[in-house]
Amino acid sequence: MKLTNGKKNLVTGLVIAAAVMTAALVSAGIYAYVSVTTPMGGGKHLLYINEGTTRESLYAELASAYGSENARITDTMLKLRKRRPNRYPGCYLLDGETTPLQLFRLLTMGDESTVNYTFNNIRTKREFAEATAKYLNMPADTIAGLLGDTAVCRSLGFDTVSIISMFLPDTYQVFRSSSPQNFMERMKREYDAFWNDKRKGLAQNAGLTPYEVSILASIVEEETKIPDEMNRVAGLYINRLRRGMLLQADPTVKFAVGDFSLQRILNRHLETDSPYNTYKYPGLPPGPIRIPSKTALNAVLNYEENNYLYMCAREDFSGRHNFASSLGEHNRNAARYRNALNRLNIK
Repeated sequence: MKLTNGKKNLVTGLVIAAAVMTAALVSAGIYAYVSVTTPMGGGKHLLYINEGTTRESLYAELASAYGSENARITDTMLKLRKRRPNRYPGCYLLDGETTPLQLFRLLTMGDESTVNYTFNNIRTKREFAEATAKYLNMPADTIAGLLGDTAVCRSLGFDTVSIISMFLPDTYQVFRSSSPQNFMERMKREYDAFWNDKRKGLAQNAGLTPYEVSILASIVEEETKIPDEMNRVAGLYINRLRRGMLLQADPTVKFAVGDFSLQRILNRHLETDSPYNTYKYPGLPPGPIRIPSKTALNAVLNYEENNYLYMCAREDFSGRHNFASSLGEHNRNAARYRNALNRLNIK
């Protein structure tokens, strides 16, 4: 059947229209694909997602950090797929290479990547915050802020001084995107697991609370890094506590002065007016002078029963100590150590 000229023109027009529409759809598809897979540019940005995050608040934050176009693309994907932006609360570290599609997947699928989070040999809150920030998607200032937040500490059963005892040096597998609150709650669960009924009973037998065990363990660990001495040192200090004697622990003086590098404690250091100076104030200091290891905590809980009241570093600088039950014996040990310091001109 032959087509009339009019019908030929109609068919030709439809073919052309279909081709144009197909081209338009392909172009739109290409544009959409490029839009969602093109890096957003800009610098690093820590995106906090919590229960209160809405599409509107997310849009505003993304627009400020990466421009309104990237914010619009992300918002459109959430809207089309009917996804809530706060389905997976956490901290997400974005950078210039993050694409809107990658961000959409983080928001709708979460970040399941985990990291082996390790910390040890830490003395101050700031050191802890900086060590933790290396593993998790949260800045050190955020972590330090939590440790100084009265309400946060109270919700976990601590105050801003005792909170440091909640952290037990070890290696933990944690989600990199853990929110600050979730991280703190995870550490509290680890703390509760450590302080089981058996350890609480050992603490009670020593006449100490779990927190006091942490304080004493921090002193013990500063006194000696040799594990087989820790129980003996712990027993010595428990003897002094029971007799009402000043602890006279040199590490507490270093903490009070603010200088752990001191190699020799002088009379002027002993006069430092601080509740952490156990040469001036009786009993335990108000808080730990470091985050004690589990080894040190267990050494206090399983302290050696002895008659020692004094200790002094050995004159061979081996890191070990000479222990004494009487002041006379201690003075002789101390004289040998002072002479060794003088020979090496250590001031």
